[in-house]
Amino acid sequence: MLRFKVRERIADLEFRGRKRIQLQEIAAATGLNRMTLSKLVNHHGANVQTDVLDKLCSYFGCRVEDLVEHVPDAQAAEPEIIR
Repeated sequence: MLRFKVRERIADLEFRGRKRIQLQEIAAATGLNRMTLSKLVNHHGANVQTDVLDKLCSYFGCRVEDLVEHVPDAQAAEPEIIR
């Protein structure tokens, strides 16, 4: 399963910029649909095209590895432990 780390990139950007970032602001800056961004942030297993990843990498100033992580299926089924 692929895990999208858009929420983490938003948190990093908010921390650096010291202001709240709305999905609508990212949508306007990237030309992406707000619902596409919402699916990436809120749903597991979203279907994403490479141009979406490219635009998000440009917006966040990051590499694709910073946006997407491969999680083996066995780990995906386990609940995440928050410490």
